[in-house]
Amino acid sequence: MYTANDSNVVQSHGKIIQERFDVPVRSKCIPDQPLGIYDDESEKAAIPKIVEMGVQLEQEGCRLLIVSCAADPGVEALRSRVSVPVIGGGSAASLVARSLGEPVGLMGITEGVPPVMSSLLEDLVAGYIRPDGVTNTTDLLTDAGREAALEAARTLVSQGAKAIVFACTGLSTIAFADVIRKELHIPVIDPVDAEGLLAANYYKQLEGI
Repeated sequence: MYTANDSNVVQSHGKIIQERFDVPVRSKCIPDQPLGIYDDESEKAAIPKIVEMGVQLEQEGCRLLIVSCAADPGVEALRSRVSVPVIGGGSAASLVARSLGEPVGLMGITEGVPPVMSSLLEDLVAGYIRPDGVTNTTDLLTDAGREAALEAARTLVSQGAKAIVFACTGLSTIAFADVIRKELHIPVIDPVDAEGLLAANYYKQLEGI
């Protein structure tokens, strides 16, 4: 979701969905936000860009839109402007996590749980944590950021979490779910996987599969 010049980063979420769920994806990132969405101000700046981009993608023939950010920025506004389904990363991850029926720990880069996730998970939230020193998406690309994220996951487990839910898709970009699963032997709900799961279901209906 953050502005990136590296095409591999731009395409990373779409590549995950294509490879794991066999859904064709076109990926675009919002312009002029090199640190992504990390607080209310950056989200407010991003929403009109997301809506404009989504409208354009529908006009270009896309039949499903995914806003790959755990805050679901612009999702409701975009739904009012397009005729195709719109999936948000935060709501997708929360719905998958709710199906577990177990206490979950959320890890993100904002000061608190994204409202869309808090409203869907409610009493299942065992705790929320922002990794030490991580204040925006790019911090997760560093060795220090990764180590802080792993320590944050350990803390959530100590607080009673039976699963970890990413409240930031930057953790998806660095494929951190597999790290936590290997180190802590606990389920991890990755929003990009959750987006892909929902998108695949809809795509198969469209294609009559």
